[in-house]
Amino acid sequence: MSRWCSEPTRPKDERMENEPKKLVPNGGYPMHRFEDLETLYFVYINNPDDRKLIQSAYEFAKKKHEGQVRRSGEAYIQHPLEVAYICAQLQSGPATIASAFLHDVVEDTDTSIETIEEMFGSDVAKIVDSLTKIQRMKLSHMTAEDFEAEDHRKIFLGMAQDVRVIIVKLADRLHNMRTLDSLSPNRQMALAKETLEVFTPIAHRLGIYTVQSELEDLSLKYLEPKKYQDILALVNDKYEHRKSSLEGLKKRLADLLLEHGIPFKMESRVKSIYSIYKKMYMKGHSFDDIYDILAIRIITGTVLNCYEILGMIHSIYKPIPGRFKDYIAMPKPNMHQSLHTSILTGDGQVYEVQIRTEEMDSIAETGVAAHWKYKEGNNYNARAEQKEIEEKLHWFREFVSMSGEHKNDSASDFMAALTNDIFGANVYVFTPLGKVIDLPTGATTLDFAYKIHTKVGDTAVGAVVNGSLVPLTTELKTGDVCEIRTAKNAHPNDSWLEIAKTSSAKNHIRRALQRRDADLLRQERIKAGKQSLVDAFRMQDIDEAEMVRLIEGSQAIKNEYHINNIDDLYVMVYGKNPSPGAIIDILKIRKKPTITLSKKSHPKAVDDKYPVEVAGGVTGLAISLSQCCSPIPGDDIVGYITRGKGITVHRRDCPNVSSGRRLIDVHWKKDLGASVYPVDIEVLASDRSNLVSDILSAFAAKSVAVRDLHARLIPDSANVLVELTVAVPNSKVLYDCFADLMGVKGIYETKRVTH
Repeated sequence: MSRWCSEPTRPKDERMENEPKKLVPNGGYPMHRFEDLETLYFVYINNPDDRKLIQSAYEFAKKKHEGQVRRSGEAYIQHPLEVAYICAQLQSGPATIASAFLHDVVEDTDTSIETIEEMFGSDVAKIVDSLTKIQRMKLSHMTAEDFEAEDHRKIFLGMAQDVRVIIVKLADRLHNMRTLDSLSPNRQMALAKETLEVFTPIAHRLGIYTVQSELEDLSLKYLEPKKYQDILALVNDKYEHRKSSLEGLKKRLADLLLEHGIPFKMESRVKSIYSIYKKMYMKGHSFDDIYDILAIRIITGTVLNCYEILGMIHSIYKPIPGRFKDYIAMPKPNMHQSLHTSILTGDGQVYEVQIRTEEMDSIAETGVAAHWKYKEGNNYNARAEQKEIEEKLHWFREFVSMSGEHKNDSASDFMAALTNDIFGANVYVFTPLGKVIDLPTGATTLDFAYKIHTKVGDTAVGAVVNGSLVPLTTELKTGDVCEIRTAKNAHPNDSWLEIAKTSSAKNHIRRALQRRDADLLRQERIKAGKQSLVDAFRMQDIDEAEMVRLIEGSQAIKNEYHINNIDDLYVMVYGKNPSPGAIIDILKIRKKPTITLSKKSHPKAVDDKYPVEVAGGVTGLAISLSQCCSPIPGDDIVGYITRGKGITVHRRDCPNVSSGRRLIDVHWKKDLGASVYPVDIEVLASDRSNLVSDILSAFAAKSVAVRDLHARLIPDSANVLVELTVAVPNSKVLYDCFADLMGVKGIYETKRVTH
């Protein structure tokens, strides 16, 4: 690697230095010729067929756009030529550059996508087709806000299909922003706003800093022209006053590195105008409080060299506390790697120093475009490249997934989800194996669980963060190491929608709850339909077992109702088609007179004291909750008629309840108030200190009172049985407590007790 000293030298990318901003503050971009483009791609594309593909695309586009002019007055072909030039600067492949030339021909000329495929192949046609669909935004019956959101969604959906579509679209928008002066002020503002909302976030996430920063600065120039010019003047003034100081620092660092024989080259950079604007006007900093306006970048040979250089710099210059960032050990989600430190020089000035290798520098400037820049040869595979990108950029895989998951949502919901989950993700959390998971601010361990895998999220009961057991509500911060605890019998509940902060987690939870509700609804209908049949058959002195035998053995019923199993029949009976009487008729059972309960069965009515009602509106009966199975609201219950004692309410699965004519349908009243009911439970766990305390804490977190507790060791084992009586308002709260208990260390079984 060549060794650069600190003499004033213009870097290859002029926007790295301050002078271009002084010389051409309002733009001044050169117009390129096709020969200029050839000079770029001839460096890395040598295959004659690939070169011919690009030239053919140029000639075809030039012919098709002949006679068309842009609002600036220049020939229209200049625009696709500049887009292709930007793609070549990013060292894109021949299909991408050819697509850049052709990206407007289907939309603006009489060319069909079939013609593109026939002439330039399916790869180019797919890219052009996606770009064309993005352009066609003819929507109606929407508010201006919804129209804008739908516009943006179409752009993202198109870009999610192939990363090369993103590259061309970013290049297209960059050239449009460079030539915005020819449009009306309103159109300038609209495009600048859209650029900041749609294109710069994706450029940032892909790590294409050169494109991102230029798009941001150009957008600010039109959205906030005065602030843009004010910041530009401040930057130029600061550079002039500190130029000699900056050059002195560069020379001293260069001498230090030459003395130790460490390979390097050195560049200086000025912070982008938009980055300064964000710190001043969005975060409330003054211009003088921004330390990294001027920075030195040292590019060296190896990772070891990077840390050696850092140590040398800190040995002679005092680092500013809290300003050191090691993005080599912990890369950003867009693969950016670098060491950043801010130092105080002898003359009292503060400078940021960035240290990185040549490869890191390339990726830092052009991101995904640098990492996956075109490699010539027969092994190039666009689909494999896309897969590799999704594997390395895990957020991009989620972006692709989200684009599919939310395609039926409203455009506003889709954009809100994308902004929060993808572009707003700035908290970086580690798995125990060192994988980095990026989450938005405020995300919880439950969001983390769903980021790992849907099944992990659905069965999560707790988490271990930095070695400590925490609940699913715990918010995560950058640097946390998180491990999710799961249990087979755990499942999402309604409260999880409040715990989750990411849209993807909320969607998974909603789907799980919908499946649960659909299953519960079917099970309820099966139980209700079955009970109707059981009651009807019981009136004919036929018990449940005999009823099931008769129905399952009847071919006439199967033929009549086209059922696959008896549960299907129960559901149909629940819907009163057929009625229980119709089933009895088909089975040709001789009917007996119906026996009903008289409202005068018992003279004393005390049922209003209990939360249970008898089906059919029967009143005047003494009702009590059984102590053997302790039914609580939400349980499936049945009444048992005892002569002289009224009705005792049991859980329907209580082993102390047998089938017979003494059973009667009962149900919970709708308005139960704030009453609580005792339930006996058992917890089986490994013996350890603080186990009982942790169990009590789990109930306290749900505001559930523990009325009685006994713990005893199980003989000849390391296990303990904890017996409790708790007071709960309903079964949902109880089973939520069970789910939390399964997240407590050592607990592996919880259950209700029937005496």
